[in-house]
Amino acid sequence: MPHLPTKNTARYYPLHHLVLLPAALLMAFYTGRRYAAAAGDDSDLSRIWFSIMALAVIGLGVLVMLRQHYALTLQDRLIRLEVRQRYFEITGQSLRPLEDQLSLKQILSLRFAGDAELASLVQATVSENLPPKTIQARIQEFYFDPMRV
Repeated sequence: MPHLPTKNTARYYPLHHLVLLPAALLMAFYTGRRYAAAAGDDSDLSRIWFSIMALAVIGLGVLVMLRQHYALTLQDRLIRLEVRQRYFEITGQSLRPLEDQLSLKQILSLRFAGDAELASLVQATVSENLPPKTIQARIQEFYFDPMRV
């Protein structure tokens, strides 16, 4: 039997965490200092350093916003588990055999269905390959998710 890790280790994306983010931090800091030294001059040099600093800060902001992507990925995973659990509670059967026939967008749309219609809507989605908009249009008892990021 292979040895399984006992701790959940952090997941790093080396290019993001170890290269791009530190480089963006250094660039923003360095260009900010260079601009501060040239600020007050109405010269081409101060404008160039300001432009480079602005680009570095924007790049750093973009890298930090990638965290939003991680949050949405986690929410999608949780929604999939929520729909699985609700389906099991309603039908007493696992949703897993049907999941291969459902896209993530279909599952995300199914989460809005009320308990009374979830099972039949899952079956209709599988048999008719309903697009997400059609799934939502068929929902009679709509549950909005205000916690989505």
